[in-house]
Amino acid sequence: MPNYPQMHTPVDHIESVPRRIRAMLAGEVVLDTTKALYVWEWPNYPQYYVPIADVNPAFLVDEQHTERLHRGSAQLHGLRVGQVVRPSSGRLYIEGSVAGAIRFDWDALDAWFEEDEEVFVHPRNPYTRVDALRSTRRVRIELDGALLAESSSPVMVFETGLPTRYYLNRTEVNFSHLVPTETVTACPYKGQTSGYWTVRVGDATYPDLAWAYDFPTRQVLPIAGMIAFYNEKVDIT
Repeated sequence: MPNYPQMHTPVDHIESVPRRIRAMLAGEVVLDTTKALYVWEWPNYPQYYVPIADVNPAFLVDEQHTERLHRGSAQLHGLRVGQVVRPSSGRLYIEGSVAGAIRFDWDALDAWFEEDEEVFVHPRNPYTRVDALRSTRRVRIELDGALLAESSSPVMVFETGLPTRYYLNRTEVNFSHLVPTETVTACPYKGQTSGYWTVRVGDATYPDLAWAYDFPTRQVLPIAGMIAFYNEKVDIT
């Protein structure tokens, strides 16, 4: 059993979203609602289902096709904003527990917002907790016998459903083994990364094992500028 809390929200669970949700495409607001639903299609996080009345009809394209899905029949819709087209990106449910709501593919929109803050990758799970706690535990990170980092002042990030991540000061990282890459990733809870590094030990190369958030979300500000390594791919003591 993993030594960190697991996700326990059952698939198909539905709840109201208390936050205002907006999404944009090509500079236009496609949807704006305070009546969205959280629908858990799998345990880790929900999707937004939005009342069709809160979607701008000028941008919807009815593709005249109905699908029979797990939650009932849905009419397939695309999006068109000016010259930007996103075919088959939305499913408007016409029956079942979410009748009258449309579910858009996340990547079909350019940006999503909860209230006035952008959300990356997928909706935030209201049952996920993310804490960045300063610590005086000693942390040593090695790979193939090489010391990559060692710290007695890490920031430990505890995120529901994930192993504890250890963020270390840059002065405690051995950069002789790190090579910067162009990789950029994003997290709904921490923001967008500002740096990634491949690790080289001898002739071995391990792509994108370390990363940093120079400008994280305010919820995890203590990790700003610090570096973390994938627990699953290095040896941590």
